[in-house]
Amino acid sequence: MFLGTHSPRLDDKGRLILPARFRDELAAGLVVTKGQERCLYVFPERAFEELHEQLRQAPVTSKQARDYARVLLAGAFDQVPDRQGRITVPQQLRTYAALDRDVVVIGAGTRLEVWDAGAWDSYLEEQEPSFASTAEEVVPGLF
Repeated sequence: MFLGTHSPRLDDKGRLILPARFRDELAAGLVVTKGQERCLYVFPERAFEELHEQLRQAPVTSKQARDYARVLLAGAFDQVPDRQGRITVPQQLRTYAALDRDVVVIGAGTRLEVWDAGAWDSYLEEQEPSFASTAEEVVPGLF
């Protein structure tokens, strides 16, 4: 499970050093793709294959399923991190997520999310007021 918040930087070539605690799980391969709210999703290769299988099971007659699959798969890039734990974030994904130098990598359970640092701060500030009030609806019986 991916947890925590990390603040690496993109270098001039668009490379991102993955947080050390996640490198073993991602060493065999990963997929970077467009995420929701203008972030990037980073999946271990096997987890992305499982997601793809779920998408394949959606009815081809569902426009919503087709649209989601198109955006997710068209923006996907598979990679193997180098020996320093770096991956290259393709320019089109850097543009999509408005990534500059300062980024935030968060653990989101089955995936990592890569955010522009300012966008992440704004997102957190916007979501914080509703965080406590929605716990019961999201995870019944939690408290």
